[in-house]
Amino acid sequence: MEPTIKQLVLKRFRSIPSERITFDNPTIFVGRNGSGKSNLVSAFSFLADAMASPLQAVFDKAGGISTVRNRTSGRSYPPNLGLRVDFGRLNGKASSGFYAFEVRALKNYGFSVVREQCSVGSAWFDRIGTKFTSNVGGMKPSLDPSSLSLPLVGGEAKFAPVLRTLASMRVYSIEPGKLREMQDPDSGTSLKPDGSNVTSVLKEIERQSDRDFERISDILATIVPNTKQVEVKKHGKNLSLEFTQEWGERKRLKFEGFSMSDGTLRAIGMLAAVFQRPVPSLIAVEEPEATIHPGALESVLDLLRHASKHMQVVITTHSPELLDAKWITDQHLRIVEWTEGATRVAPVSDATRKALHDHLMGAGELLRSNALDPASLFDHEEKLMQGELFEDFA
Repeated sequence: MEPTIKQLVLKRFRSIPSERITFDNPTIFVGRNGSGKSNLVSAFSFLADAMASPLQAVFDKAGGISTVRNRTSGRSYPPNLGLRVDFGRLNGKASSGFYAFEVRALKNYGFSVVREQCSVGSAWFDRIGTKFTSNVGGMKPSLDPSSLSLPLVGGEAKFAPVLRTLASMRVYSIEPGKLREMQDPDSGTSLKPDGSNVTSVLKEIERQSDRDFERISDILATIVPNTKQVEVKKHGKNLSLEFTQEWGERKRLKFEGFSMSDGTLRAIGMLAAVFQRPVPSLIAVEEPEATIHPGALESVLDLLRHASKHMQVVITTHSPELLDAKWITDQHLRIVEWTEGATRVAPVSDATRKALHDHLMGAGELLRSNALDPASLFDHEEKLMQGELFEDFA
């Protein structure tokens, strides 16, 4: 499927001073520990939270604006942070448009929205400070300097697809310990970032589609040999996972979630993320290879590649084994580096692209050989110049 998010522009966001990142589907961000991969994908969860909660609460959840705002650029630079997303699809259909905002940090950890724009087809709005203009009639939101406009005007039919798309982006770093515990039930309509409500999500998947719930067990068996089924068990008011393992002739054992390996629990968390209802517009999965046996990584990648037919998929990794998949090309890869106190994101170099195109080496082999290189800094900086946040609607 064509990516929902075609391009992401970040200005002074966490460890990223300035980047313009284009996406394929799936897109794989490759980088060492500490290079800034998590900071990069956190932009998606930041945007999603900003559509559903007050901006002050979003900053507080992230550690405050002083934590979110990049400070490596020096005191002479304006202390503003900005984000922009350009869309490839909205409402499941090819679409053109973008959404962007810029926030200024104030004293005592305060902030104000400097500017905010949204464009979908021929409809647009442009907010400067608390002044709001649009070519869509009837919209006069009462704006607070520290609030975004889109959550207020997202009920308007022309802008609603943007609000829904951004609000339904999800970032996952599954924590096996959370899946071992008894879980409080909830609606099960959105898997939490750490997987701590996976039981409710699995119950909701089963309620909506028996077939999808059966597929989860089928795929799990390819990742974790002999594990034939996963079920959700009720214990008073709480829920837990139960796994069935089979081998030989009619030999079967059932295990509670607290008895299962980290790899098994991460796998069921990823399966719940992919099959959850409603379907997210985008999922970002951090290091899916963690605690997964290298022999099972092909099944994990097949799962995420399958998911890319229904949603946008973003993956972070530093695993050569994960990159050994034959279908991975230069179009799927972005290199993340920590350089001179900042995160840099770039497509692969021309030499890397040629090696992949000519099938001289796979992406995994190149990473093992320290030859999975980013594009040159000069070419990359030239592309960054095209990554402005706002446009002129006049």
